[in-house]
Amino acid sequence: MIDISDAGRVRTITFQRPHAKNAMNAEMWDATTEAFLHAADDPSVAVVLLTGSEDSFSAGQDLREMGELAMGNAVPATHGFAGLCTTLIDFPKPLVLAVNGLAVGFGTTVLGLADLVFVSERARFKCPFTSLGVAPELASSSTLPTLMGRQNASWLLMSSEWLTAEDALAMGLAFRVCAHDDLLGEARAAAQLLASRPISSLVETKDAVMGPRRLELHAAHQRENEAFARLMGGPANIEAMMAFAEKREANFDGID
Repeated sequence: MIDISDAGRVRTITFQRPHAKNAMNAEMWDATTEAFLHAADDPSVAVVLLTGSEDSFSAGQDLREMGELAMGNAVPATHGFAGLCTTLIDFPKPLVLAVNGLAVGFGTTVLGLADLVFVSERARFKCPFTSLGVAPELASSSTLPTLMGRQNASWLLMSSEWLTAEDALAMGLAFRVCAHDDLLGEARAAAQLLASRPISSLVETKDAVMGPRRLELHAAHQRENEAFARLMGGPANIEAMMAFAEKREANFDGID
């Protein structure tokens, strides 16, 4: 489900579920959480580089699994999505993203918790929460307005519309847009440069930037979880899940 490799104090974590556009299921939430927990504690790791396989970064939550949750069926997990959220908010070392393609839901909201975001010219971004009848996640209601400004963030979170790589750069969601074939090389070069610095200095610097915000990020994550729980399995979410299963557009007419 994920690949992990080390080179020059940079640990690369690659989502490896290409047949599902790297959509995240319980196994992937758990594996990714464990990978970040181990990286945080490993003294040989200075920087984590996160990317996806083939043509996708991540398609977000596996909608078949979301359908199970919407119907009230438990999906066993050790950490789950909530555990990964907490781990990423608290992650003490630099996190560099190389967004190689499709980035939906978590694939977009995780950008708000990264320290540097490199995106392929082919990347596309979408937060489909309103089209699924649910609410934002991963503290994105706090991170995205900070990065993008309130109106840009509101559009991304409320519209369920796509952003291009150039849109993401112009709005402050990305650090750099790269030619597709150069993406991983450019992201790795930046990660290696950071990794050449003392880990203690990197950690203290990240804490100086993120420390004052972590309490608010955890609070945002909690608010979002509560909103998600209120909406999951509700009329709009059920209609969205049925539409997905039936391969049609959802119709929210008459649904509050």
